[in-house]
Amino acid sequence: MSHMKAAVVGAGWAGLAAATALREAGAHVTVFEAGRTPGGRARRVAQPGFDTMLDNGQHILLGAYTQTLALMRRLGRNPDTLLLRRPLRLASLDGLFRLSSPALPPPWHGAAALLTARGLRWRDKLAAIRFVRSLQACRWKPLPVWTVAELLRHRRQPPAVIDQLWTPICLAALNTPPEEASAELFARVLQDALAGTSHDSDMLLPCVDLSSLWPDAATLHLTVRYHSTVRRMLIESGSVVINDERFDAAVLAVPPQIAARLLEDAPPAQGMTELLRDLQSFEHQPIATLNLKLAQPWPLPEPMLMLRENPERNHWGQWIFDRSRLTGRGAELAAVASAARTLADMPKAAAIAALVEQIRGQAAVGGLPAMPAIEQAELYVEKRATFTARPRQPRPRNATPWPRLALAGDWTDTGYPGVLEGAVRSGLQAAEALLAQRSSP
Repeated sequence: MSHMKAAVVGAGWAGLAAATALREAGAHVTVFEAGRTPGGRARRVAQPGFDTMLDNGQHILLGAYTQTLALMRRLGRNPDTLLLRRPLRLASLDGLFRLSSPALPPPWHGAAALLTARGLRWRDKLAAIRFVRSLQACRWKPLPVWTVAELLRHRRQPPAVIDQLWTPICLAALNTPPEEASAELFARVLQDALAGTSHDSDMLLPCVDLSSLWPDAATLHLTVRYHSTVRRMLIESGSVVINDERFDAAVLAVPPQIAARLLEDAPPAQGMTELLRDLQSFEHQPIATLNLKLAQPWPLPEPMLMLRENPERNHWGQWIFDRSRLTGRGAELAAVASAARTLADMPKAAAIAALVEQIRGQAAVGGLPAMPAIEQAELYVEKRATFTARPRQPRPRNATPWPRLALAGDWTDTGYPGVLEGAVRSGLQAAEALLAQRSSP
């Protein structure tokens, strides 16, 4: 195969995964990135005054994220040293709920975790186990039209289990409230956590910023043009022209509405109308992350703890991370709120005050020492963090009606919600689509 000259538009996790796969296949790859830092919606943010590099949002990975972990290793990044691996463990800051997975083979590890959970009555635990078994019985494929809330009602899940277990998992994985979220994608998340190997459900917490995890390493082998917004794209029979430069093939790894805008003047092709309609159909959800620098260390019982929401008090946080424990530096925390529409609409100072009050109050209930004084607080709101994962949301394939062009992004048809593994898989599949087209007669 002669060397392909390929362009990738977007240096997020999807774009860089596509670019890496194309480079490994012998292509000369140029990446166009509008920003100045690799990683897209999971990237490093420089914030003066903090002891560590922050991220635009706190993320975790799972042991089931096989393609992301394999990509890291191919780029010389060791997941065992860059990620803190913990068996599945959900514990609340207020000490009232705890679920921990023992070292048993699946599915027994999940059943044992539910049976030994603290904060649930026996009838609640048995109901949760029946729910998981019902999903196994239908091969983890509930009705595609159901929302998570409809699935939980149909399977008669008690309010305590919904509030303390299923809703936090739904928000963390799908970034969509259960009343709107796809039951099909929710079941896929539970399948990964409970039906694979015993290590698939492990939580992997980054010990470095998200750009350092592997995107930085990917860019070392690529031509990356930062501050390069792509405003013009011309698709021809044998090439794609990006900002007046001709390439043999290209990957659009940008949000769906931006992809639709770049494709408005594409030559007519079968399926084009449906694709443009699907690209325009996406809605998005915000994620808010509050980073706190404390006057002195405040060790938490776990590196990652659950927060209890209370809408009446604007307590919208769902998780808190002991960043000091992850990075080994400073005295820093991060609190996260998924599907954070209300928080995103609040004045920043009010949102910070409400989250701090939530943390202080629930730590007191949990019997922890008072949180030290806050030296600095920074709230990041990624307004379009993920697509709203509704039932039957149309999601385009990676191949397009134009053989020289592929799409990548966690919003493509990966079978995953808008998570990091979905982004990586979409990039690898986009590269595969272009390479297959290139090698065909």
